[in-house]
Amino acid sequence: MEASFWDGKRAPGINDTLELGRFDSVAEVFAFSVKKYATKTAFTNMGVSLTYQELDQLSTQFMAWIQHNTDLKPGDRIAVQMPNTLQYPVAVLGIAKAGLVLVNTNPLYTAREMVHQFNDSGAKALLFMDTFGQLVEEVLPQTKVETVIVSSLGDLLPFTKRLLINTVTRHIKKIIPSFDRSKMTSFRDALALGRQHKNVQPTTLSSPDDVVALQYTGGTTGVAKGAELTNRNLVSNMLQIDALAQQTDEQGRPMRGENEVAVAPLPLYHIYAFTVNLMYGMFGGGETILITNPRDADMFLRALKGRRFTSFAGLNTLFVSLMNHPEFKSLDFSGLKQTGSGGTALSPDTAKRWHEITGARIGEGFGLTECSPVVCSSPAGSFIQDGTVGTPAPGTTLKVIDDEGNELPIGERGELCVQGPQVMKGYWGRPEATEECLSKDGWFKTGDVAVIQEDGFVRIVDRVKDLVLVSGFNVYPNEIEDVVTSHPHVEFSAVVGIPDEKTGEAVKLYVVANDSSLTKEVLDAHCRKNLTAYKIPRQIEFRDELPMSAVGKILRKELRAEALSQHSKNA
Repeated sequence: MEASFWDGKRAPGINDTLELGRFDSVAEVFAFSVKKYATKTAFTNMGVSLTYQELDQLSTQFMAWIQHNTDLKPGDRIAVQMPNTLQYPVAVLGIAKAGLVLVNTNPLYTAREMVHQFNDSGAKALLFMDTFGQLVEEVLPQTKVETVIVSSLGDLLPFTKRLLINTVTRHIKKIIPSFDRSKMTSFRDALALGRQHKNVQPTTLSSPDDVVALQYTGGTTGVAKGAELTNRNLVSNMLQIDALAQQTDEQGRPMRGENEVAVAPLPLYHIYAFTVNLMYGMFGGGETILITNPRDADMFLRALKGRRFTSFAGLNTLFVSLMNHPEFKSLDFSGLKQTGSGGTALSPDTAKRWHEITGARIGEGFGLTECSPVVCSSPAGSFIQDGTVGTPAPGTTLKVIDDEGNELPIGERGELCVQGPQVMKGYWGRPEATEECLSKDGWFKTGDVAVIQEDGFVRIVDRVKDLVLVSGFNVYPNEIEDVVTSHPHVEFSAVVGIPDEKTGEAVKLYVVANDSSLTKEVLDAHCRKNLTAYKIPRQIEFRDELPMSAVGKILRKELRAEALSQHSKNA
């Protein structure tokens, strides 16, 4: 059986008709939004806001500079390496208007990772934040990037505030080393030069099949690959989210209203926030509060103080960090209707605490870079089914398969496969990698183990490569981590498989404790109480922190590599 959009327990009001022909391109969506919501606030950052009209004007200036002051042509790739600031949406809209292909780049990349992504994508231009100037200067000679735009943190802030912020950051030498700006154009200069060109017209990539973004995978399953996302992919996923937003909760409140205020702590360069907060946020005409550094909890909470926000997109580690802050409970949660979680598994304990503090339940979802990204989403309010990622988005079909590719019955574990308009065109320049995971009829193999329930709700059991095989039994790290993090003295945990002479593999557990009294013996007893014998961690190691990606996903791959290296040394 296959699961499309099931009529199980879901909130009322969902529109299953996507009207996929409503917009042909991302640029057309943006044009619709800036015209319809011209005077409304679009984005707020560091206490400063831009209306949709101001966003339109600034992005047109950036477009004009690209068209008339550079050699860039429609279809050329431009890497954007920026945190969540007002410059990001201005630049992305300008890029869409100019018909360039966006290459979102993690600002925290190492030099090696930057060189790989710039060269793999064929980027001819780069927009980056000056906090990473020394690394950029180091890698540019190893790439074909010719046009370089440099931005400073306060570029779109009022003069006094801009001067203060830029002066302070430029004097923190450990963060911002000096670098040669002589061959670069400042972002503010680009806007000023763009203003000089009158009666400019967009040169957008307007076909639904045009690739408009190369979104690189996190690299946690191998070499980072660029997912080719087309206009159709991104617009479809935005419309799928909009259909889901027609729901009402148990109080009868619509998930999408006329005055939505979304909190965006996850980076816009990540596909989750890009589609949910930028694409859909603008389409709905809401205000998005951009959080530049979500790891700075003090600054994060100051940005929300006195604000009545209606939605929040995050993930497990971020929720835990915020709830552990003494000021978190003082925020105004009276307007919070929905909290979305994705990117990594949500701990039951985290979900429970968030609900108790905010009054809003966390709806877990599931998505992948290759799917633009939303595949499944939880319904609203009390319709949420804890432990699941909800049901497939409208227009999405799912199935699970075994190791030989045979389709399995509903209720059985298998690799989850996705078919829908949001599924990528392929991997940029990697036909063999594309063929391995994407069939000719559009089925994408996710690499995730899942169960599709009879009621249509989906449970993600684990990553295929994260399975631990103990004496022939499949052990799923998520299950063990959920048990471990339910202990009140555990903040984070991660499970990997290690070689074992008797059982083939054994379970190793890494733990970050929030109480120094926690011991291995206590954790062992806790696990034995809740897990069958073969699932009990053979080794337990306490850490001050665990390796995480830029969006807060615990990187099991790094822990596994470290454990295997240590095992080899001891062998």
